[in-house]
Amino acid sequence: MTGAPVEPGRGECPPSAAGGQRGPSAASGQRGPSAAGGQRPPIRPGDELELRVTPDRYLTIRYAGASGDFNPIHIDDELARRVGLPGRILHGLWTMSQVARAHTERFGGPGRLKRLHVQFRGMGVMEREVLVTGRVREVREDGSAIVDCEARQDSRRLVRNGVAEIRP
Repeated sequence: MTGAPVEPGRGECPPSAAGGQRGPSAASGQRGPSAAGGQRPPIRPGDELELRVTPDRYLTIRYAGASGDFNPIHIDDELARRVGLPGRILHGLWTMSQVARAHTERFGGPGRLKRLHVQFRGMGVMEREVLVTGRVREVREDGSAIVDCEARQDSRRLVRNGVAEIRP
């Protein structure tokens, strides 16, 4: 991280906090400007995105340090089990960051993600794949797009009713 101020609508996540093993992302295979002339393909209703990531067993420890969220349910397995959880659970904001990442990788970088709204609905655990999916619902006259999205782990929805706005 550079220590420089972060512009509204943009963020940085240090590589050590991003965590997880990366899988195939961006269903169309298009990421950022194409090699031919630097032009992005147009966004169309029905376009899809997908990101698969498997958080490793140390992710919540690294993310706690990066985010400052040291809630024991994220870093202390024994305590998490004592309070009825399956063990340490993923930070909700880490899951949301993967939803944001899916959009920025699919649509050309962090500058294109104008807004992201999600509802947290489930608890995620380490070493199980998280699948982020989305589909373009609408492309407006100005070229901006509205994308419906969610994140799942196994049969559980971790994030539902996600809506992203993509800049033209």
